Amino acid sequence: MDWFFLNVLHNRCGLNVTLAPMNSPVLIACAHGTRNAEGQAAIRRVMAEIETLRPGLRVVEAYVDVQEPELGGVVEGLPEGTAAVVVPLLLSTGFHIKVDVPKAIKSRPEVVAARPLGPDPRLAELLAAHLRAAGLTENDGVLLAAAGSSLPDGSVDSEEQARLLGELLPNKVRVAYGASAQPTVPDGVASLRAELAADGGTGRVFIASYLLATGYFHDQLAKAGADIVAAPLLPSKVLAEIALERYDAVLERLS
Repeated sequence: MDWFFLNVLHNRCGLNVTLAPMNSPVLIACAHGTRNAEGQAAIRRVMAEIETLRPGLRVVEAYVDVQEPELGGVVEGLPEGTAAVVVPLLLSTGFHIKVDVPKAIKSRPEVVAARPLGPDPRLAELLAAHLRAAGLTENDGVLLAAAGSSLPDGSVDSEEQARLLGELLPNKVRVAYGASAQPTVPDGVASLRAELAADGGTGRVFIASYLLATGYFHDQLAKAGADIVAAPLLPSKVLAEIALERYDAVLERLS
């Protein structure tokens, strides 16, 4: 009865809240990590929102770089036989997804990994909303700025996210990277500005920050030569909703 009224209450409030079944696998929310205090708070807020959307689900934080607790240590610290799903709070497939996460869980077959948060149409909608809030008009160009990866899968994912964003906007949408891939964000800005000029346009260059939160990479975007840099993805409950969908997809696959 309590479960019934809880769901009715939250559904009326427009929240997709579902009580976690007994003995649900642990959700290990694994982020990249940052030294930026605001970015740290934004990621922890996502973890708290996951718990709010799925009462009773145990959510454990972990990181692949910079911050503690490190993912491998978190997995090792789980009691033997504890089922868990690592949900990467990352936006694309790259080194951390292909190497760090598998390495952390390889000795624990009861711990499995979900796919990253992106690409996803809801992220495109969020990016478009941030761009419009920053003053985007149809004459402007948009550069999707992703963190970048040394592995080609990361670029494929970012290009797909740019395609999804382009479906929502009348603007030219291109993609560039903060590190480890080409073009760089400054080169992408210059190229897009030249493309707009060659078409006889007078529009501005907007950067869509395809980053979760403020931090080193987002700070670098202000130095790339664009006219306007839109806000990063967080804060938004959309990220928590996607994270839970990634978790549920793993459980469905294993059932």
